[in-house]
Amino acid sequence: MSKKTLLAAMALTMGMTLQAQTHDFVIQTKKLGAEIQPTMYGLFFEDINYAADGGLYAELVKNRSFEFPQHLQGWKSFGKVSLQDDGPFEKNPHYVRLAYSGHPHKHTGLENEGFFGIGVEKDKEYRFSVWARIPDGGQASKIRVELINTKSMGERQAFASTELTIDSKEWKKYQVVLKSPVTDPKSTLRIFLRSQATVDLEHISLFPVDTWKGHENGLRKDLAQKLADLKPGIFRFPGGCIVEGTDLDTRYNWKNTVGPVENRPINENRWQYTFDYRFYPDYYQSYGLGFYEFFQLSEEIGSEPLPVLSCGLACQFQNPNEEAHVPVAELQPYIQDALDLIEFANGDVNTTWGKLRADMGHPEPFNLKFIGIGNEQWDKTYPEHLEPFVKAIRAAYPDIKIVGSSGPDSEGKQFDYLWPEMKRLKADLVDEHFYRPETWFLSQGARYDNYDRKGPKVFAGEYACHGKGKKWNHFHASLLEAAFMTGLERNADIVHMATYAPLFAHVEGWQWRPDLIWFDNLKSVKTVSYYVQQLYATYKGTNVLSLTMDKKAVTGAEGQDGLFASAVYDKATNAVIVKIANTSDKAQSIALNFQGMKKKDVWAGGRCIKLSSPDLDKDNTVENPTAIVPVESPLTIEGQSVNVEIEPNTFAVYILNK
Repeated sequence: MSKKTLLAAMALTMGMTLQAQTHDFVIQTKKLGAEIQPTMYGLFFEDINYAADGGLYAELVKNRSFEFPQHLQGWKSFGKVSLQDDGPFEKNPHYVRLAYSGHPHKHTGLENEGFFGIGVEKDKEYRFSVWARIPDGGQASKIRVELINTKSMGERQAFASTELTIDSKEWKKYQVVLKSPVTDPKSTLRIFLRSQATVDLEHISLFPVDTWKGHENGLRKDLAQKLADLKPGIFRFPGGCIVEGTDLDTRYNWKNTVGPVENRPINENRWQYTFDYRFYPDYYQSYGLGFYEFFQLSEEIGSEPLPVLSCGLACQFQNPNEEAHVPVAELQPYIQDALDLIEFANGDVNTTWGKLRADMGHPEPFNLKFIGIGNEQWDKTYPEHLEPFVKAIRAAYPDIKIVGSSGPDSEGKQFDYLWPEMKRLKADLVDEHFYRPETWFLSQGARYDNYDRKGPKVFAGEYACHGKGKKWNHFHASLLEAAFMTGLERNADIVHMATYAPLFAHVEGWQWRPDLIWFDNLKSVKTVSYYVQQLYATYKGTNVLSLTMDKKAVTGAEGQDGLFASAVYDKATNAVIVKIANTSDKAQSIALNFQGMKKKDVWAGGRCIKLSSPDLDKDNTVENPTAIVPVESPLTIEGQSVNVEIEPNTFAVYILNK
């Protein structure tokens, strides 16, 4: 063989090798596929990991109404302090009485520790409020309200202080604003009695003045903003297991969460006793963040509300015995709760519950469209309990879509039993949950490809990749979630909702991880999983486009080199969006071939957004919040096809504008 022939053969072989290494993706642009629901990507809120009190709910005082079973838990008292139980609020009867100690150099008062301390920021204002009276009447009394640093080496522990005059024998709300000259994540609230006249104090509260949207009974601004930045289409609340309760007495009861905040009773959090290896005996729900606030937040962040209610079954995992649950024949109060909730959300102001909503400040309806009944219940007990709810809701509110459940598992005996039952009951959506390891997510790229298109739609209501042996936030888990979500997107005709879980975790109060957003008393951080969710929601498009490789969907199947992909079209921006997850440890060359474009059609421009990390075990933290963030770059386009190189262990979103 001549040298020239040998070189030609080598060139041909190299060319064939390069060609074999390029993955040809065929994207059909002429025919639009299934419509992508506005609810496709959203949020699931559960009060776990101090997500509500001590988290999203901006109240800084723990046990503000002295209703914890240990009535002064969270408080220290000094001097002459006594507990009373005939207060002005029926559901919160306890309050404290501060009396003169009997000596001018002996002080009476209280200190509150807050939630892992009270976080305040320099030059920010904080609204202190209290219901108070002078029980004996007569001369006015005074209290001094302070924010203190108990570890201060200065002459004074207090760094912000003001006095408040109590001047009525009748209960009255008083408030004053303190401005902090320092930033302190671990301050303490201190109250001194400053006169000899006895004072009664109830519902002692401290909020940042600058809450989300300025609401007085408001939300922590940075955390609420992160929810809005996710551009959620659906907002499921108030949780999963807390809806059930460890027992029915401690289930989440929405009717206790509305009306004047001072008269909302506390509830024992279902997560208080669950994990003895991460134990928080002071974990209660003040219900200050209640259903009105959830509906209001849904409206303000542009998402559809999806409340979930008890079906009369306590947590079956914790209560295997039938006597722990409500018999089907006695479900009417629970069914009425569901009907009343719909009236609260949508009813005319002349209805009982619609009037309450209006009295709380929202005369317009919240336009509720969805309701969930039950959480992770299983076996025949669940459909037996669900059926009367379905009948009653259908009869009274035929337009409301009902969400049922497929139980706690992503497959198996209970899952296989419940799906046909949900079809029989004509549930509109079925809530699937899957907290699974890497191998599961890598094997589920085609999970919904063969689902029955005629039955209920899918709500992937709780999911996260739980790394085997490393059940915490890390990049690799987020990458596999991104890969899995290509299958959600490709099957948007059957998958109508998807929400990662859990949403929040306090760095000093968590019991479950991984989580989407971590925070301490002053700061918060978006995890890589957050960015994955945000990229899908921001670039969800309006219609699915067919994307194949060798005439097969790209699902990480054998021979696809760890690639997962989906494509959508966005009518609003006239853009084609391609999402690709490379879960392999090798770079992959990909040719994006767009079929259906006319010869004269050209791309007006393009860009690429990538999430990548050389350290698969790394994630963003409160201390280092930008360790891994999306990186955007322009996309080089030659003609109608686009050739891209996607790095190992990388999630990429390609946006091409026509």
